[in-house]
Amino acid sequence: MNIVEIRNIVIDYKLKKYSLRAVDNVDFDIAAGKITALVGESGSGKTTIASSLLNCISSPGQIVSGSVTFKDGEREIRVESLDENSLNAFRWEKISMVFQGAQSALNPVVTIFNQFYETMLVHENYKPKDSRVKITKEAAEKRVRYLLDFVNLDADRVMAAYPHELSGGMKQRVMIAFSLLLDPSLIILDEPTTALDVITQDFIFRLLRKINRETGVAMLLLTHDISVVAKYADYVGVMYGGRLMEYGAVEDVFRDKLHPYTRGLINSTPAINKDVSLLKPIGGEPPNLLDMPSGCKFHPRCPYCREECKTIEPETFSKENGHKIKCFLYSDGEDKCRI
Repeated sequence: MNIVEIRNIVIDYKLKKYSLRAVDNVDFDIAAGKITALVGESGSGKTTIASSLLNCISSPGQIVSGSVTFKDGEREIRVESLDENSLNAFRWEKISMVFQGAQSALNPVVTIFNQFYETMLVHENYKPKDSRVKITKEAAEKRVRYLLDFVNLDADRVMAAYPHELSGGMKQRVMIAFSLLLDPSLIILDEPTTALDVITQDFIFRLLRKINRETGVAMLLLTHDISVVAKYADYVGVMYGGRLMEYGAVEDVFRDKLHPYTRGLINSTPAINKDVSLLKPIGGEPPNLLDMPSGCKFHPRCPYCREECKTIEPETFSKENGHKIKCFLYSDGEDKCRI
């Protein structure tokens, strides 16, 4: 069962002299109760896709075509069609987000509890008048205390604290608790451990997986670290130049590595049990979105490039198990780049 279905989404940033295509015909699902990851280099379109789920793409970006459908039980919500009031109610109640920098997501002059409480009051006002419920401070404090305890924070201390009184890891856990405040069905995690040390990073990811398994909330993880995907995600989409190059269950993608870019990411990832001399970096540089190569966008860096790759962009080919590959090397169902 899917919680979100993204169909052929195209997102452009329209400037005065030209238009920059950040996402081009991306199509994938986010499974209910599972962790889905989008992995790729900076500028590959991960954050832009995530923003489309909340219809909050930074100006002058806009969804040109395609659809984002949120499944709310038997009801289907077309996110890109919501009016402003409905969209404000939708955000955080149905889909919430843990932003890349917790330091900039919290108000520095308001205590942590008051930021939680204010959010609850604001969202209650988005509801129709006949269905609003007055939220008391006592009820809000009980909810916030529960969430802070759930993310292993001292609720008494943290609720009374200002953001500058908390460490980076504590602020990140506050934001995770914040994302759970209104009991959403999906949480977007945009590089949730940026600027944290490796021990804290691992703790945060273990906490996220615990939340996913115990509450059943679905998660969309945006990251450039493919080793994190292998350890914590259930499904993964590999992004490159605004295209979805490969998508499937984590075990299928890591076992088969059907797209050359996926293989390059995995082969260039260091491991404590791997000889560093055996690492194979991906040659070349990520594509310039202002001057994209013709054909397959990965062909200038691909060791298996053929003539057709230089002029024709491949379609997305699907296996019976839902594994998708955007590459001519798999056009007839056979993997022709197996090493």
